[in-house]
Amino acid sequence: MADPTGEATPVTRSGFVGLAGRPNVGKSTLVNAIVGSTIAIATSRPQTTRRAIRGVATDEARGRQLVMVDLPGVQRPRDTLTGRMQKTVERSLSDADVVLFVLNGEEGIGAGDRFIANSLLASGVKVPIICAVNKADRLGRNIIPVLAEAGAMKGITEVFPISALTGEGVPELADHLGSLMPESPFLYPPGDTTDQPVGQLVAELIRSQALMRTRDEIPHSLEVKTVSMRTREDGLVEIEAEIWVEAPSQRGILIGKDGFRIQEIGTDSRKLLEQGLEAKVYLDLQVKLKRKWRRDEDMLDRLGIE
Repeated sequence: MADPTGEATPVTRSGFVGLAGRPNVGKSTLVNAIVGSTIAIATSRPQTTRRAIRGVATDEARGRQLVMVDLPGVQRPRDTLTGRMQKTVERSLSDADVVLFVLNGEEGIGAGDRFIANSLLASGVKVPIICAVNKADRLGRNIIPVLAEAGAMKGITEVFPISALTGEGVPELADHLGSLMPESPFLYPPGDTTDQPVGQLVAELIRSQALMRTRDEIPHSLEVKTVSMRTREDGLVEIEAEIWVEAPSQRGILIGKDGFRIQEIGTDSRKLLEQGLEAKVYLDLQVKLKRKWRRDEDMLDRLGIE
């Protein structure tokens, strides 16, 4: 292809990669590794991703752009929230140019993984399904049977051993994904790393800090909403945010004795926000009791969970 001056126009490739996998297999960590910055929550808590989060990785020199769609873990719906999350997964995978199926190699391939693989085939996905076996760095030679088993699953076209945490194998995976993208102009400006609104990024960052400091019964019941953001004339960014919980006992856990835990969450969140926003931040963080918010359609709409 040539432009009016007769010079060849470089071919660019750009498209969507939909991530599938059980909760807590490392999808968010992998997206962050490919994008090169933190755009998705990555914690040891299961089921922390609730929205389709797009991370953009652009290689201008090679004319390739990957739009990584980090999705909630595939699961059977148990309430309105998880029902919406599952619909998000199905919708995003149907729109993807490539499906990246992520497995936890350390745990081996289980019934949940096979359920997802069969679901992908049953849904009639017509695009390549690439498998990334995560945590390969912890397995040594023990990864060989896991790779063989992954490659034997129906629908899988390629298998890559990787470590999303250390970066091992990630460049090779990203390169292969880029080669599978359709010819297209870049879908996002090369400097963009995500399409998330700033308010949502702020809320997700605060939620990650809260998740790190709460007991096992809290994570599914915890959500964060950015109420307001404004930049003052002196450059200080004022942020008001709410942490939602469903029970008074959960509110007490988050606040902590003499307010110690919520102060700790607020302090660490503010430091990370200042790094990301490159400005001084004043953070007003409140814990609100929102009973049954996970089953409330209006509240889920307000949170942007489709």
